[in-house]
Amino acid sequence: MKRIAVFCGSSIGFKSIYAEEARKLGEYFAQNNISLVYGGGKIGLMGAIADTIIENKGEVIGVIPKLLRHEEVAHTQITRMIVTKKMSKRKVRISKLVDGYIALAGGFGTLDEIFEALTLGQLGIENKPIGILNTNAFFNHTLQQLDHMVSEGFLKQNNRDMILVSENIEELIDKMKTYQAPKMSKVVNTVASK
Repeated sequence: MKRIAVFCGSSIGFKSIYAEEARKLGEYFAQNNISLVYGGGKIGLMGAIADTIIENKGEVIGVIPKLLRHEEVAHTQITRMIVTKKMSKRKVRISKLVDGYIALAGGFGTLDEIFEALTLGQLGIENKPIGILNTNAFFNHTLQQLDHMVSEGFLKQNNRDMILVSENIEELIDKMKTYQAPKMSKVVNTVASK
């Protein structure tokens, strides 16, 4: 894996463990020659991972929509900044640049980005690994909701299994390296099974 998109908060969170893990992931990327592709921000967890990679002489590519590119948000020290016209174009550009995705703690934007990647995988448009670094059990409730969607018949188990989860960076990257995309069904099940 040469380039990985990381989706994470533009906030730092209330607990220091989130920024610590973002920095550890940045160190791992730099040490293993993995380039970061991310939202281009200098604040929050985005800034923590980007700064760490820069300090360790790694590559950081930011993709930021024009509306967010102002001095308070955009990182000016990264390797390369790509500016898009719209948020939707940002996601497409990131998708074209990367070999996989990792989500760290974050808010609506993080969930939006990781679920869009999952939807592309579910539809067979992409077959890239999608990982969640579950620091401090941050995503446990989200994962429980997905399990509930499976039990209620709104999500197939093989699509639920597309999400690779670990609290350990090396374990998560190993899972991503060996990921096999699910086989696509040609027929959509529209009838509830009993």
